[in-house]
Amino acid sequence: MDHATLLPKIVRSLSTIAGAAFAAAGLMAVATTPVHGQAFADLKSALVDYSKADIQPHKTCDDLGKFKNKEIVQIAAAAMPAANGVPAHCRVTGLISPEVAFEVSLPEKWNGRFYMIGNGGHAGEALDDAGRVAQRNQAVQLGFAFAQTNTGHDARKEPGGTFVMNNPQKAIDYAWRAVHLTATTAKDITKDYYGKAVSRAYWNSCSNGGRQGLIEAQRFPDDFDGIVANAPWSDQTGFTIGAMWNQKALSQAPVTAAKLALVADKVMAKCDAIDGLKDGLIDDPRKCNFHPAQDVPACAAGTDRADCLTPAQAETVAKIYSGPTSNGKPFFTGFMPGSEALTAGGFGAAPGSGPVSGWMNVIVSAQPDGKPADFNLAENTMRYLVFTPPQPNYDYKTFDFDRDIHKLDDWSKKADAKNPDLSKFHKRGGKLLMTHGWADTILQPMASITYYEQAVAKNGPATSDSFRLFMVPGMAHCGGGIGPDRHDPMTAMINWVEKDKAPASMVASRVVDNKVVRTRPLCAYPQVARYSGQGSIDDAANFRCVAP
Repeated sequence: MDHATLLPKIVRSLSTIAGAAFAAAGLMAVATTPVHGQAFADLKSALVDYSKADIQPHKTCDDLGKFKNKEIVQIAAAAMPAANGVPAHCRVTGLISPEVAFEVSLPEKWNGRFYMIGNGGHAGEALDDAGRVAQRNQAVQLGFAFAQTNTGHDARKEPGGTFVMNNPQKAIDYAWRAVHLTATTAKDITKDYYGKAVSRAYWNSCSNGGRQGLIEAQRFPDDFDGIVANAPWSDQTGFTIGAMWNQKALSQAPVTAAKLALVADKVMAKCDAIDGLKDGLIDDPRKCNFHPAQDVPACAAGTDRADCLTPAQAETVAKIYSGPTSNGKPFFTGFMPGSEALTAGGFGAAPGSGPVSGWMNVIVSAQPDGKPADFNLAENTMRYLVFTPPQPNYDYKTFDFDRDIHKLDDWSKKADAKNPDLSKFHKRGGKLLMTHGWADTILQPMASITYYEQAVAKNGPATSDSFRLFMVPGMAHCGGGIGPDRHDPMTAMINWVEKDKAPASMVASRVVDNKVVRTRPLCAYPQVARYSGQGSIDDAANFRCVAP
C-alpha cells in the first residue's frame, strides 16, 4: 500500500468531516465526534515507520464472534473485504453491560499497535458516524488495531443528557467506565486474534474525548502508553457554571453579531502586535490587557447603535472574558481576547454567509432568548447529570453563584479530569500530550494551562519528561479559527513513546482553499514562537521557540 499517496487523501477527508461537524448549530454540533484532522500526517518524517504492518492473525475472524469475558453481553464478528483503499479487516462489535456499544477493527496485517478514539459532548455517537468511520479507516490503513465506544447510549434516541433518565448507571458509563472497559476488552480481543499482546496503546481525541484521555491517565494508568488529549473538557463542572454565568449576563444585556465584530476589531487593533509581530494573530492572549468599557466606543446615553457598546453590553463582554465569580472571588476562567475574531463560515453559520464572530452560536445566540451551544451543553449537564434524580425542568436562572456551587460536587467527582497526580502514569512510562487553541470558544483554554501547571507543581520539574502542553494561537475548538490549526500530535506522540524523542515543537499549518498559506511552530509550554526578524512571517523556519 502506498501510504504516501493515501495519507493526504485521508487527511483531507478527516479535515472536511471536522469542519462539517462544527458547522451545525446547537448541542449536537458539540456532541459530534471531534477529530484532529492531521493525525498521522507526518508519517513520512516519523522516527519509526508505524505503517509497517506484518503481523498476521493466528485465528479466523469468525472465531472472535465466540470471544468471552466477564463484561461482554453480546458480540459479533464480520470479515470485511478490502474496499476503497481500506484493507481487509475483522470488525468486532458488541455490548458491554448494560448498553455500552463497542467496536474493534483488526487489519489483516497488524503493526502491533492499538489506537482508540473518544467522544464529543455528551457522547452517544453512532459507531458508523461518518467522522468515526473516517478515523477507523485511517487507523486500519496504517495497520493499527482500532477501537471505539458510544459510552453506553445512543444520542439519536437519547439526546443530550437524557440518557440517564431510565438508567442512572449510564451516567457512570459516560463519565469513565465505558472507555476503560472498552480499552481493556479491545486489547484482549486484539491479543486473542493475533496471538500477541499489544506492543503500544495510543489514545487520540478532542473535547470530551480529551477529558476521557485525561481520566485514563489519572485513574487507569495501565490502559495507554501514549495519550493525546486535545482541548480537553477536563472541568465539566467549571465549564457548566461558566456557561450559565455567560447566559445570565447575555440575558440581561444581549450583544449582537455586529457589536461582536466591533469588539473583535478593537481587540486585534490593540493586541495583535504585543508579541512584537503584527501578523493577525495574538500569540499569548494573557498579555492582551483589553477592557471593553475603555477600548470599545461607548454608546451615548439612551442610544444603542451597532458601532458602540452600552455600559451594560460592555459589562457583559467583560464578564465573558473574566469568567464566573463566587462570593466575590474568581471561580473559573473565562474566554480569551481574540476568541471573538471573525472567521469565515464560523460555528453555525450558513454556507456563504461571510465571516462570523467565534462567539456567535457558541457563547452568544443569534436569536433572542436562544440557546447557544455552550449553554445548551451546560443546561443538559445540570438537568440530567448534576442532580440525582435528574431535574429535566431545572431553570438555570435559579442558580445562585454564591450558594449553589456545591450542587455540582458529586458530578465533579465522577466526571471531572482535574486530578494533577500523574505519578502512576509517569512511573510506568506513560506519555501525555495536550493541545489547546487559544481562540477556543467552547472550552476555556486557560483550564488546560491551569491543569498543566498544577501537574508540574504536584509531580515536580521532571513532569515535562512525560507531559507536555502545546497552545495554538488563533485556533478554535479542536481546529478552525484564524490560526495555524493543522498539526499532527500523533506522530509526535509515537516518536516520544517509541524513540524517547520528547516533542519540543510541532509545525502547524493554516490552510485556505486547500492551500497552505502559513506555517508556524507550536512550542512546548511555556515556550512561545518568536520571529527571527528575517524571512517570511508565514514560514515556520523563520521562528524559534523561546521562553516567554
